[in-house]
Amino acid sequence: MNLNLPSFAGKVSPTATNMIRMDHTHVMATFHQYEIDSSPRTRQGLANTICLALEIHAQLEEEIFYPALKALDSSNPAIQKAVPEHNEMKRLIARLRGMQPTEAGYDDTLFELMRDVMHHVADEETILLPEAERLMPDRLGDLGAKMLKRRLELAAPRGGEIAGNMLKGMPKSSMMLAAGALMAGTYLLKRNGNHTRGND
Repeated sequence: MNLNLPSFAGKVSPTATNMIRMDHTHVMATFHQYEIDSSPRTRQGLANTICLALEIHAQLEEEIFYPALKALDSSNPAIQKAVPEHNEMKRLIARLRGMQPTEAGYDDTLFELMRDVMHHVADEETILLPEAERLMPDRLGDLGAKMLKRRLELAAPRGGEIAGNMLKGMPKSSMMLAAGALMAGTYLLKRNGNHTRGND
């Protein structure tokens, strides 16, 4: 099947503002799974998931969403402080990536990052996103498609890292459950395959 990615993305992607809201929800949900008494491996997996999600999210906003909004409303203070807030977020991400989860200050750095993110999210969801929906409602679908295409480009080379972080971030009980489900599914597929061949 020949799939034209840009036109396909335009049909299935959310609007730019809804994509941004979904990113916010994903990061906040991941943060709420972070517990100081979890194993270092689990905490690092969750922290890495948050950091990578924020890096991709910030790049999408800076390359596509902010320039489109700035062209229509460059005087909005929320737009003017968005990129400096991203820069502070990137500084904390770099610090976190240079630390081990067993080091003193690891949890505090993640909590500082998330405080900044929560403040930034509040500004975006109460000021910037409604402003974008007011100023360019007819462009949000196209911007969403561009952001989805760019997201795929940014995430593809880091697929192994994303999967590894997800596995690390799962508590052992969930990992055991997932492994059990995978083994049961493999067994049923083999059994079904042998049964089908026996009937041929």
